[in-house]
Amino acid sequence: MSAAGNKKTMQPTAPRSAPVQSRSKKRTQEILDVTSELLVTMGLADMNTALIAKEVGISVGALYHYFPNKHAILYAMGKQWLDSIAEVMAEIHTWPLEAMPLEDFIDKAVALNLRTYRQQKAILPLVQAMFSVPELRELDETHDELVISQMAKAFKRLGIDKHPRERERIARHYLEITHSSFLVIVNQNPRRSNATLEDLKRMLACLLSHHLNS
Repeated sequence: MSAAGNKKTMQPTAPRSAPVQSRSKKRTQEILDVTSELLVTMGLADMNTALIAKEVGISVGALYHYFPNKHAILYAMGKQWLDSIAEVMAEIHTWPLEAMPLEDFIDKAVALNLRTYRQQKAILPLVQAMFSVPELRELDETHDELVISQMAKAFKRLGIDKHPRERERIARHYLEITHSSFLVIVNQNPRRSNATLEDLKRMLACLLSHHLNS
């Protein structure tokens, strides 16, 4: 058998149709919310469309009216989260970055970004699925490219006057530090999460002040 024949067929991730009526939008969101809960309690491998439909209270056939498979549901969840990250990046660029002290920038940027991680249900298993499931890998790559490109622009406005590729390298480091830390913080108890958050801010201050002053 050829290599092409051995290659696993990718499942479609587009929804059956974009919800227009308020009832359809409500049902779509209900499917996403139930999937989030099952993702936490059962895990990706044991979750399937039959279980999702049962928890929503509809038939599998009715579920397929909205999404063709579970990866399409996860894709919609990931896309929803990416939209919130894009809103964060857009809001950061409305700030007076040229005149903002570095400490203030770090405090505001971390708080704003962390809020999107806390608001997204099942964020850890969702991010893990975006990285490990081929059908969702595009979302993981889009997330990284979005944050890196927008933070590199923000760093320039803050006064980090480096070659664009060097600013992108710093932005990638910023992404890796914050992304991994946020995924830990949202699953810690308040005392530990506060301590981890302060450590994160110290690491960012060290990283950015070095490049700001060099």
